[in-house]
Amino acid sequence: MYKTEKICNTVHGEIYYWTVCAEEERPWLVFLPGLTADHRLFEKQLEGLGDQFNCLVWDAPAHGKSRPFDLGFSLDHMAKYLHKILRREGILRPVLIGQSLGGYISQAYMDLFPGEAAGFISIDSCSLHRRYYTDIELWLLKHTKWMYLSIPWKWLKRLGTTGNAETEYGRKIMKDMWKEYNKKEFCALSTHGFRILAEAVEKERAYQITCPVLLLCGEKDSAGSGKRYIKNWMKTEHYPFVWVPDAGHNSNTDAPEFVNNQIREFVLALPSKRG
Repeated sequence: MYKTEKICNTVHGEIYYWTVCAEEERPWLVFLPGLTADHRLFEKQLEGLGDQFNCLVWDAPAHGKSRPFDLGFSLDHMAKYLHKILRREGILRPVLIGQSLGGYISQAYMDLFPGEAAGFISIDSCSLHRRYYTDIELWLLKHTKWMYLSIPWKWLKRLGTTGNAETEYGRKIMKDMWKEYNKKEFCALSTHGFRILAEAVEKERAYQITCPVLLLCGEKDSAGSGKRYIKNWMKTEHYPFVWVPDAGHNSNTDAPEFVNNQIREFVLALPSKRG
């Protein structure tokens, strides 16, 4: 497996992404990490699936190597940046695989570019539909700045590793990714991410998903009200849903083989039309 690093220039900054191309005609899996995480979040997926499928993973704007980057972007901007990258690579029918924030970016992408995704796998992420959120929850999402700033940086980093992952590997990856930030930058990025999520929800768009869907969630995911959101999403839309055993919010790092098997089975069962 050979991973190629590439750069996409935008008016707000450079976006770094990586591709693994097994064979031209094979399906493309597009991995989108969550808030404050970078491409390393999916290293076990590229290792386990890169010989069977074509893969792309990015450092989202203002994340990892895609810094510095102006924090003036919205969730729609992120979806449009992704679309630009996929067009540049000639990827017309991607399977979008988004963890947490990556799942929200995927939904914005499918709303802006309907019919382009061949499939969508949500990992520890929730719906963008307004009906799942209370008014106070949306208000809190837009006002997290002082909460983050009030927590000592050492404690914040410890909470980030133990709160997002259950395994030694998952916690080490989270710790390594957060080493890239200082507290000021981390707090600015985190609060911006939660705010643009709330703003996207408040738009009350259809966010219609017309491709096959699979929802995955760690059994021990303790990130906010995520479990409640995901359960309601699954029950309302009747999407296939799988608990990831003994896994936290970053379930693909806690149970990579289990998640890889779920991805593999989902993709191989998709209609054969590819691009």
